[in-house]
Amino acid sequence: MSEDTVRFHFDVDGENFTSAGEASVQVKKLLRQLGIAPDVIRRVGIAMYEGEINMVIHANGGDADVLVDNDKITIILADTGPGIANIELAMQEGYSTAPDKIRSLGFGAGMGLPNMKRYTDDMKIESEVGKGTTVTMVVNIA
Repeated sequence: MSEDTVRFHFDVDGENFTSAGEASVQVKKLLRQLGIAPDVIRRVGIAMYEGEINMVIHANGGDADVLVDNDKITIILADTGPGIANIELAMQEGYSTAPDKIRSLGFGAGMGLPNMKRYTDDMKIESEVGKGTTVTMVVNIA
């Protein structure tokens, strides 16, 4: 992180589905103000939204940090939820551990992590069962 890095922090409320996605909306506005290209903003917005929803569904919320450098945007989503027991399985499209009540709301289709990977240039998941998960995503600007 250089001294030119712009950093944004958001608390993701795990109690409230209606506020899920607010951080990604704010990030899109802030990136527009910084003059970031629309296609980059779209990719960041999708990846971050999917991550926020996952934190609400599975981890009772968490922290979202976005770092904007000259050449990339780094998104760090961290929670103290139950962790991911099998990351390889969780990365498969359609796999979901979301409860039925969440699915009835239209969430939990098992596309969150695959979409996060699809819309970013790099994604790393660190998770420990019983401790939580940190997902670090990078979207290149140039």
